[in-house]
Amino acid sequence: MDKLKRVLSGRDAEEPSGLAEVIDATSLSWGTRVKGFIACFAIGCLCSLLGSCLLWIPRKGLILFAVFYTLGNIASIGSTLFLMGPMKQLKRMFEPTRLIATIVMLLCLILTLCSAFWWHKAGLALLFCILQFFAMAW
Repeated sequence: MDKLKRVLSGRDAEEPSGLAEVIDATSLSWGTRVKGFIACFAIGCLCSLLGSCLLWIPRKGLILFAVFYTLGNIASIGSTLFLMGPMKQLKRMFEPTRLIATIVMLLCLILTLCSAFWWHKAGLALLFCILQFFAMAW
């Protein structure tokens, strides 16, 4: 078991592996990080599913969908912070190959909430939710 821990922490290998970098990035144990990831990702999926169910409520359903879908995406993105750590996550999000997708996604998150709360435009909220999905998939 100690050999496995040494290998996973990168002390046994010549070059540190990706897993060793993840382990060294935070002070939480690997088990705690995995549990945090699972919990946060499950909350994100639950919010997105709840938003989809609330879509069918008359009048306010589309706005509730936009809000819960956005919160679900934020929680899902936050779940990866447990595995990589906040700084590494931000560095990877703002790499040149991911920069445009990150900016579009963050902008759509903000615009979805603005259209739902301040502008009261359900159509815009739905459009920005769709753009969020495409930016996350990109």
